[in-house]
Formats: sequence, structure tokens, C-alpha cells
Amino acid sequence: EVQLVESGGGLVQEGGSLRLSCAVSGLRFVDEGIGWFRQAPGREREGLSCITLRDRGTFYSGSVKGRFTISSDKSKKTVYLQMNGLKPDDTAVYFCAADEFCDDYLDGEMTYWGKGTPVTVSS
Repeated sequence: EVQLVESGGGLVQEGGSLRLSCAVSGLRFVDEGIGWFRQAPGREREGLSCITLRDRGTFYSGSVKGRFTISSDKSKKTVYLQMNGLKPDDTAVYFCAADEFCDDYLDGEMTYWGKGTPVTVSS
């Protein structure tokens, strides 16, 4: 069974930082693509970042590039999203997702999804 479990969300002040974690099980965690997405009420789901585990290549959306950093820990089978300089517009439920390639992230689709962790940024 493939499972992705997000953690690390919460309430943070504008300008603050959070580090989200995505614990992965049921995958080899060798050459998959792991992405981060978010969805706010009334908005479309937005792809934020993706990491290719084969070579740790990364992709970022324009809205978070320079503020968010994705990384992976092979020993823990965990992908992280370090979020700095948070803004109220970052308030959303954040999801991690997995597929064979980050091409699926770029196309807006992934196969396996976590349940999400909420992030609220206060002004």
C-alpha cells in the first residue's frame, strides 16, 4: 500500500516560516517524482514544487520560487518543503503527491496523494 502522510502545518505569522514533511511508504523512493500542491477555498489546486528522486532535480512554480525549497531524505523516505517569507495568500491545505516522474506534476496530475496539512498565515 502506498501512503503519503503530510505534517508540519499550522498557524504562522506573516513573514514566518514552516517546514512541511511528507513521509512516504510503499514506494522504493529511488526514482519517483514527489510534488507539493496546495488548495485554498474557491481556488484551483496549485502545483508548487516537485523533486525527482533519481538526481534530486527540482521544479518550482513562479509564485514560490525563491521562498520555498524542496528537499528529500532517502534514509527517512521523506520529502520536505521549507517555506520562508510566508504571506496570507499562502493560506491553504498543502498536499504531497507521488508519481513516476515530475512530468506528471508539470501536467497537473499525480497518482498518489496524501490527506493534506493545513497552513494558515495571519496578517
